[in-house]
Amino acid sequence: MEELLTQTGTLALIGLVLLTLVLLWAIPVRLWIEAISAGARVGIGYLIGMRLRKVNPPAVVRPLIWATKAGIDLKVGDLEAHYLAGGRVDRVVRALISADKANIDLSFQQAAAIDLAGRDVFEAVQVSVNPKVIATPRVAAMARDGIQLIAIARVTVRANINRLVGGAGEETILARVGEGIVSSIGSSDSHKAVLENPDSISKTVLARGLDSGTAFEILSIDIADVDVGKNIGAELQTDQAEADKRVAQARAEERRAMAVALEQENRAKVQEMRARLVEAESEVPLAIAGAFKEGNLGIMDYMKYRNIQSDTSMRDAIAGTDDAGQQPQGGR
Repeated sequence: MEELLTQTGTLALIGLVLLTLVLLWAIPVRLWIEAISAGARVGIGYLIGMRLRKVNPPAVVRPLIWATKAGIDLKVGDLEAHYLAGGRVDRVVRALISADKANIDLSFQQAAAIDLAGRDVFEAVQVSVNPKVIATPRVAAMARDGIQLIAIARVTVRANINRLVGGAGEETILARVGEGIVSSIGSSDSHKAVLENPDSISKTVLARGLDSGTAFEILSIDIADVDVGKNIGAELQTDQAEADKRVAQARAEERRAMAVALEQENRAKVQEMRARLVEAESEVPLAIAGAFKEGNLGIMDYMKYRNIQSDTSMRDAIAGTDDAGQQPQGGR
């Protein structure tokens, strides 16, 4: 009997300890005392409900304490709703405190919307108070004289709280500034004018209102460095000259090939005409023989014909030509 009572007492003690631990977990007494001492209106029952709604009470109550001590009136329900929506309550409250100290008009609804949009609202308030400088990458552009210039600009921006939701980010600012630099250098008659007065680029780019539709306000654009790059104009002219040379060479080769083909064709014609000449000469003896038979040619006439042939051959030899009336190989 005593053993049974002892076991019952032990089980009761264990149950009491477990119940105490559950109550301490469900009822964050220490956090409730902190809120009460700071003047934040949070009921113990509300804290228990936050546990049941799977909300981490310190993530909501402590930012509420910060806001209360900073003199900002916030409702714990609004903070809990923002937590349940996936927002960062601590960043929102810090942003509200910073904006209040800097006399920036920022409501909780606006800050929560900025946070849920994926932007760091606390950093945005800091950039609004203390403008940030962002540097562009190396921007290469070519002036009208064909000389390439490489410029680096530093853009001073200030966050525009009213355009953080839906406004473009830093990448858009850098892209627009780079485009403006390229356009400004490209409209310059000489690269020397740009080197002498780089401030003209800043004034031209700044006058375009590049911060339209972005979450920032451009305060200044300063050209940090301008370097001379390649002589693009000379390279283009060289490439064009090389291309023209290749075209001329191709056309000359075409004409040479046509000339060679015409020469071969003429040689073929000469050979054909020589063949005809040989064919015609082969008929001469037959004609002479026929004239002898018919009595139209006497022996004296034949001898005169042979003398004429010999005289002609001698003259050709003296003149240095062959029988076809052409100079022999190697002669001029």
